[in-house]
Amino acid sequence: MYHIVASDLDGTLLTPEHNIAPFTQQVLKQFYQQGKHLVISTARHHCNVTKIQEKIGIPSYVISSNGACIHDRDGEMILKQELQSDIVRDILVQSQNMPELQIYIYSDDLCLVNHIPHNPDFDYQHFDLNDPPLNHVIKIAFTTNNGSVDCLNSLQDKLNTTLRHKVNMTFSTAWCLEIMHSEVSKGHALAIVAQDLGFDLNHCIAFGDGMNDIEMLSMVAKGLVMGNAPDNVKQALPNNTVIGHCQDEAVAHYLHDHLLVN
Repeated sequence: MYHIVASDLDGTLLTPEHNIAPFTQQVLKQFYQQGKHLVISTARHHCNVTKIQEKIGIPSYVISSNGACIHDRDGEMILKQELQSDIVRDILVQSQNMPELQIYIYSDDLCLVNHIPHNPDFDYQHFDLNDPPLNHVIKIAFTTNNGSVDCLNSLQDKLNTTLRHKVNMTFSTAWCLEIMHSEVSKGHALAIVAQDLGFDLNHCIAFGDGMNDIEMLSMVAKGLVMGNAPDNVKQALPNNTVIGHCQDEAVAHYLHDHLLVN
């Protein structure tokens, strides 16, 4: 019996336009009314999940920044794992001389950027690369200004050489490299949430579409991979069931067809 549903947002629970569709909203409310628990598990900063929670309309735990932070149903933080300041410095130093990189630093209640985001759907502040924040950093993410992933792969290789085992690096999308504390993952955060609710991962079902979902989808009793997930995610989880596309509300349809009590 699954008592907890954990779901990624972008590319999974949300439509390609980053919205909660009406059928998904309806199913999640029915699921909650039947005594089940929703856990939002996302790479987003927790501050940029609030509007989605309001649209869903039910209480939910939030695992944010790929597991670096956890907030309970009342919005209280129950976990925060920060990168050490010397590691933050090393990461930023090694990203120098790569002008195409766009940097996002997640720090407490702020998302700090070194550029002007295109059509942002989140709140942000600018930081100076010559005087970057080093303390209370929970995640650093890199994208590029030209859509190329070559420099992201190059940066990952450099950081693997110097910071292996000191950080957890993952791609939330093919064009976004994210770096957290070495003990951070969505899967480990979900284990903490499950325990807080009086369950364990054997009572969890999870949905995701990215490489940052791998731990979560492999650790729960049943991990479902989105049909729109890239091939490397499906190849990393060859024994996991693949469902439909996020544009067709595949998560909601799976919950409706398999878990809701009629």
